[in-house]
Amino acid sequence: MKKHFPFWKAAGAAYLTLVLLGAPHEARAYIDPSVSSYLIQAIAGVAVAVGAFVAIYWRRARKKVRDRLGLDENANREQEADIQVFEEKK
Repeated sequence: MKKHFPFWKAAGAAYLTLVLLGAPHEARAYIDPSVSSYLIQAIAGVAVAVGAFVAIYWRRARKKVRDRLGLDENANREQEADIQVFEEKK
């Protein structure tokens, strides 16, 4: 049986970080308008990365299910016949 100690250690560190960041504290700071632009870019980047991750693993999972069930992805597709070119003799 494998031990997942590094995973739990990282998860605990992430949880502690979120708790500390979420704790109420007084802040007297100015937020520059460019910060909101940066935040929007960061959120968009995370959304694209998550979308790519989901798409890649969705394709892999779908392929594994099709292989296990013996389904052929190209079963109902039509293929064109090979083109044969004949030269005329003169």
